[in-house]
Order: sequence, then structure tokens, then C-alpha cells
Amino acid sequence: MFFILAKIFGFFALPSNILIALGLIGVVLMATRHAHAGRRLAVTALILLAIAGLSPLGNALILPLEERFPPWDAARGAPAGIISLGGALDTVVSQPRGEVALNEAAERMTAVAELARRFPDARIVFSGGSGRIIYDGVTEASLAARLFASFGIAKERIVLEDKSRDTDENARFTRELLQPKPGERWLLVTSAHHMPRSVGVFRAAGFAVEAYPVDYRTRGAIDLLRPFSNVGDGLRRTDTAAREWVGLLVYRLTGRTTELFPTP
Repeated sequence: MFFILAKIFGFFALPSNILIALGLIGVVLMATRHAHAGRRLAVTALILLAIAGLSPLGNALILPLEERFPPWDAARGAPAGIISLGGALDTVVSQPRGEVALNEAAERMTAVAELARRFPDARIVFSGGSGRIIYDGVTEASLAARLFASFGIAKERIVLEDKSRDTDENARFTRELLQPKPGERWLLVTSAHHMPRSVGVFRAAGFAVEAYPVDYRTRGAIDLLRPFSNVGDGLRRTDTAAREWVGLLVYRLTGRTTELFPTP
């Protein structure tokens, strides 16, 4: 039940969805005796959509998330294993098309190919079932197995966790599956903006991991002044950042993490 409520809440927590809803409410009110208020609401929603979609707002929101954890330092030696979180595989498109379809977070998967080559003794772990309420198809784990095989990774190195539906379950189910030993070093591969929440839940689950951030969406502070060339890209960036900030807050309030904004 919590998972379904979280998905519903997540839909309405996105700025683009909120602003579209407000604009539609304004249009409806324009046909009533509250027409003046409706016009003001519709115009306000349109202006805010333009700001969220064209201004650097999305970059300003996502940059602190991306900068929270630095790039991984390999100086300490080889890890025992490499954990890649789901979220990069399109389970809806992959099945009917008969191929492994990746989305804009593809680096979560492609980085594994290079890490597996660099550290041939490391176990390769993928954590991800299906986080969809509708259009539920194959699991991400089954697609990951096919992709890792195409990378040339030996089957005996691969460990698949295919039950998790969100980041909290990623952490808990992966720990139960791997039973990490004290002193082992495990890399956690996920999008840089998703790393603070991911590390937080793994720590709360009692699984010490080392951050390996990938899938950066900004170049750095220089993008704080860079507007977007189209509304769609800007809204996507703003929504992505807002989802993570809301996720951090909700996970802290519900006890899934012990820190509001986990640190390295």
C-alpha cells in the first residue's frame, strides 16, 4: 500500500504536473462566476511553467544533489563487488521491441562494462524489479542480465536482485541477498543526483557502500546561468530534481534514512 501511495504522491509532487493541474483548474473556473480568479490562476500557472521550463531553475535544483558525492577514488584498491541500481532500463518498450531499451540514465548500466573489465574479480550486482503500477512488463533485472551478457561479463559473476520496486527495497533486498562481510568494499553505481538518497538508504539498511556517481545532467556551477532551449527539457530537469528533494524528505520522515541530506 505504501508503494502505491508513494507513486500517487510522487505524480502530484512533480512541478510540471502541479502547474498543469492548476492551469486546468483555472480554465474550468473561467466558465463559472469565478472567471476572474480562473484567469489569474491560468496565467500564473503558464508563467510558472515557462520559468520552470526555460530558466536555469532545474539546474540550480539538481546541482547540489550531483555535487554531494565526489567521483570515486580507486586508490584504495579493487572492490569486492559493483552494485548497479535500476532505473535505466525501459521495461515497457523492451519487451514488445525484443531489445534492451535504455533511457537517459543509461550510464548506470554502461559504467558497469568498464568497471567489470577493470576489476575482473569483482561481483557484478544489479538491483531492480519493476517500479511501475501500470504497463508492468519484464523486470529490469532480466533485461540487465541480457545487457551484461552482451558486455561479455561471465554469468557466474552476475548477481540479480529482481524484487525491489524502489530505492529503499533496493538497499534492503540487496543486503539480504549479498550478506556483505565486514571490511568488504562495494561500489554503488547510480545517477549522481540520486546518490544522496541511495547512499542514505543503504546506510540505514546496514550496508556500507562507496559512491560511484554517473549520469551527470549538468557541467557544474557554470550551468546555474544556462537557460534551456525548450520547455520540455527544462521541465524534465526540474521534475527530476524535485523528485529527489521530495524523496529525501519523505525517506527521512518515514525513517528510511537517518540523514536528511547524506554526506560522503
